[in-house]
Amino acid sequence: MAVGQLSQEELDEIYAFAVDLGRKAGKLLMERVDQRISGNGGHSQKFEEKDNSVDIVTQTDEDVEAFISNALKSKYPTHKFLGEETYAKGQSRDYLINEQPTWCIDPLDGTVNYTHLFPMFCVSIGFIVQHRPIIGVIYQPFQNQLFSACSGRGAWLNESRQLPLIRNPSIPPMPPNAPAQCIFSCEWGKDRRDIPDGNLSRKVESFVNLASELGSRGGKGGMVHGVRSLGSATLDLAYTAMGSFDIWWEGGCWEWDVAAGVAILLEAGGLVTTANPPDNIDTAQIEDVRLGSRLYLAIRPAGPSAAETGRESQDRTVREVWRRVRQLEYSRPGA
Repeated sequence: MAVGQLSQEELDEIYAFAVDLGRKAGKLLMERVDQRISGNGGHSQKFEEKDNSVDIVTQTDEDVEAFISNALKSKYPTHKFLGEETYAKGQSRDYLINEQPTWCIDPLDGTVNYTHLFPMFCVSIGFIVQHRPIIGVIYQPFQNQLFSACSGRGAWLNESRQLPLIRNPSIPPMPPNAPAQCIFSCEWGKDRRDIPDGNLSRKVESFVNLASELGSRGGKGGMVHGVRSLGSATLDLAYTAMGSFDIWWEGGCWEWDVAAGVAILLEAGGLVTTANPPDNIDTAQIEDVRLGSRLYLAIRPAGPSAAETGRESQDRTVREVWRRVRQLEYSRPGA
């Protein structure tokens, strides 16, 4: 399927290059891990703080971004490049993606995990055309998991297992009383300000609503099977594409946190819309997510049941999540 001015053949070539680049960047991440474990090479868990003590950067983040940037600029000099670390050093927080083909990179998503040697960290490579992520590569080197997708070619785990993993005899529908019987994924985020009714308190209230028994908390109790927080937005999306997570809800992510994951989840058949509930939950249109909005609600791929189509079960789940979560406040110039 051609996208914009790119043919399927061109997309396939870009996709193959991105997969190879993701593996090479992941290998570099693991080399640094091995040096830390062995005590050789001088690479420690030292880091610098950016906006606060949980928004951090290591030398590895910067080195891997430079490696990816150089490779992309050499191969595709006319494409735009947007990386987390180069963006973070700029003065503007404007949304910078436009109609131009753009590589959106997080060289090390899950930096806090990386510093603690918790294995949920990865390299994330997204390719965007006309504001739409159409190629995604996420390589989690500690567990050798490669998630990838190209528009029109499906989404894959390690290039051999199609996502979602459970698809025979069909992809399961969302549970009839979702969010009950669902695995709910969320993140605490970097906004830790203890402000009455601020983002942190609204998130915590939403988490508790979804976890509480059905009928509790004024009818907002969701009784999800479990709550998971991987510490990596892009891996949250990959696991949702895999079908291991049913729902992911988050505010505050930047486009490099989600571009690759959104591409993979959409190609797998998932749904991604806004985290914030609309004024009229029952009748509001469920629109595709705006990449720069920093507000995300993702639902895993879903098949049909006797009562509804897969998309109908996804839409129903979106509305039931909206009933239980609070509005989050994240502004973004130019989004």
